[in-house]
Amino acid sequence: MGHAQEAQAAASLWLASAPATGYPALAGDVEADVAVVGGGIAGLTAALELRRRGLAVVLLEAARVGTGVSGNTTGKVTSLHRLAYTGLAAAHGLDAARAYGEANEAAIEHIAATVQAEGIDCGFRRVANYTWAEGEEALARVRAEAELAQELGLPASYTTEVPLPFPAKGAVRFDRQAQVHAVRYLQGLARALDGAGGAVFEQSRVRAIRDGAPVLVETEGGRVRARDVVVATNLPIGDHGRFARLCRLHRSYVVASPTAALGGDATFISADEPMRSILGTRIDGTDYILVGGEGHPVPGGGAPGERFGRLATYARERLGAGEPAYQWSTQDCMPSDGLPYAGPIAPGARHIHVITGLRKWGLTNGTAAALVVADAVSGLRSPWAGLFDSTRDAPPVPRREDGAAEDRAAEAAPAAAGPPRQGRPSWGRARAPSSTSTGSRPPSTQTRPGPSTRSPRPAHIWAAPSNSILTRRPGTAPATDPGSPSKDPPSGGPRPPPSDSAPSPKPGPPRGGLRSVGGHGQRAAGRRPEA
Repeated sequence: MGHAQEAQAAASLWLASAPATGYPALAGDVEADVAVVGGGIAGLTAALELRRRGLAVVLLEAARVGTGVSGNTTGKVTSLHRLAYTGLAAAHGLDAARAYGEANEAAIEHIAATVQAEGIDCGFRRVANYTWAEGEEALARVRAEAELAQELGLPASYTTEVPLPFPAKGAVRFDRQAQVHAVRYLQGLARALDGAGGAVFEQSRVRAIRDGAPVLVETEGGRVRARDVVVATNLPIGDHGRFARLCRLHRSYVVASPTAALGGDATFISADEPMRSILGTRIDGTDYILVGGEGHPVPGGGAPGERFGRLATYARERLGAGEPAYQWSTQDCMPSDGLPYAGPIAPGARHIHVITGLRKWGLTNGTAAALVVADAVSGLRSPWAGLFDSTRDAPPVPRREDGAAEDRAAEAAPAAAGPPRQGRPSWGRARAPSSTSTGSRPPSTQTRPGPSTRSPRPAHIWAAPSNSILTRRPGTAPATDPGSPSKDPPSGGPRPPPSDSAPSPKPGPPRGGLRSVGGHGQRAAGRRPEA
């Protein structure tokens, strides 16, 4: 790789081809209905959904919007997660597997509707998604996945026609999936949020969250007082170890090579080992092929250069790609039981909510989890709240004495998962519609007093964890630790917080406005990113 390519390798293709954002840092104290911590897919989706429902929302991002895990994705928007459904059905039952598929299908439609409603230029397009097999053992698993997914009502079929430039024995195909320029989509969410009833603050690392009435969120430059707080930071800040025990950090690698367009409107992932993920995309007139894989638990994993090299060789020899122009890695939270977490950060914490454990499919799982939490904050119960229950009993991840050993289980499909579990799950079907949500999904139900009703509670301190928990590699930073907060002052001069008379956000006006506390915390007028 040449020097120019090496310079580009530090950032993902998505980050390198998106404009820089310039939202101000929080300076002083503000009040809002909801504070959201984390500017990735889950945090931005939850924040915008809540603002659409008439709540005043502040979003705090430690670095820049979309620069964490969500900005280092492959860009797949799909409910076909390799061979997830046979494993979920065996572990949790058919109803759980069906609900997981419904939640992710609804997430696809929510993203599609949001792109249209907000006019986000992010290359969103509909494609088919394939999990393909080359060996006989993998083919048997693919057939089983296709049969089960059809039984669950998902847009699945089994096919022997796989549009790849090398032989494949067969594949499970999901129709009406999508792909997207992840960072441009996230920046579009931020633009839609920032304005009347919403505010985005970057370079505003959260230092502590203090439970109370209101909840107090502290950054280096100020504080936010809010009725509810949503923590969407990969591994949650403020976690006292629960989610660290229930999730394993897992690192993956991607290379992007300029090449002739990959034939067909499709994305791919292999059922065979080693796992390979393939996607073709066009950005600003240039076609790229992305190849991902080489996952391993953190810490451990060996030399990243060797992993990038194997992906580059695969892209060159099997897909006809040139040398990579971009290469990047990121780490995701893999839940021990295979299901994301969306709900209270701890039992009894009614007004601090968490989203984590998105199992490497964050664009859809993160969107679905954000809608679950948005319902909870709004006093509703999502039809998927039980599935994503953050207080559920789940087995801890096994301790590893050899952290460098490969962990195939985190990504591999269950080779012998056994028959699906029978019986009804603990969650039920929804009955009452939610009138403000964007996209097509089952309605939510009212389950607790509205968000204006609350009782004083003893204060609990949820301190941000030490950065030493996560292992850094040279030239990279964990998604939950994007680097030290900037010491530079916010760009632009101060301006008053948005007033209730400002233009109404879609679909209706905010019930409450952001306001400064004690004459401090005036909203800085940082540069708005270009569309």
